[in-house]
Amino acid sequence: MTNQTQRIRALNDDLRQHLIGGGAVITPGIAALGQEAVERIVQTIAMYDDFCHANDPYEEHDFGSFEAEGETIFFKIDYFDRTLTHHSADPADPAVTERVITIMLADEY
Repeated sequence: MTNQTQRIRALNDDLRQHLIGGGAVITPGIAALGQEAVERIVQTIAMYDDFCHANDPYEEHDFGSFEAEGETIFFKIDYFDRTLTHHSADPADPAVTERVITIMLADEY
């Protein structure tokens, strides 16, 4: 794993585990599950460690899938420029990157 990948992974883990270093979005399907369910899902994402080559081929910890509340839940971290209009030129550099984690039902993907 390269130093750049290690840095991206660490930044993604900070967002996923502590909601630090970026923004978070939930889809209407997740919101419809109710506040308590959303809180449980966010806690599950924070503890998520089922990364493997199938769901994390670049080893960045930017995607996961699990079962909760009778649904398949996905989370995905994307890297934008600071204006949120373009892809980040360097996802390893938080000075030029805005991370956004999206939490969704699998059927909303």
